[in-house]
Amino acid sequence: MNKYVATVRVLGQSVRTMIFADSPIHARLMLNYQFGIDSVIHSPSVCSEADQNYTSLEELVNEVKSIKPMTPQQARIDALKRQKDTASKNLKAERDRQKIAKAQQQLRLAQTQKPLP
Repeated sequence: MNKYVATVRVLGQSVRTMIFADSPIHARLMLNYQFGIDSVIHSPSVCSEADQNYTSLEELVNEVKSIKPMTPQQARIDALKRQKDTASKNLKAERDRQKIAKAQQQLRLAQTQKPLP
């Protein structure tokens, strides 16, 4: 068995990992099985002793945990929370926009009025 280093995509991040396999094809197949098809970004290559910049496969497997699907009730509550947050942000943005518009209008009025002699 040889030690191979490959870059895989895990949770949207690219991570270098080490794997023991008989050949590069075997290493790629094992990584695809473990992390999904097309998760291997760079093909496995034989690891040299100087190349120590990698994460072990066990650490990666422990890092990747399955996400439980939400129940319909939980999904509804989550969607309502997101809508509330979005509405709050939009309300704040609109208030800020109106304050700026009012201040700009006051500046224009102040500039058009002529000072009294």
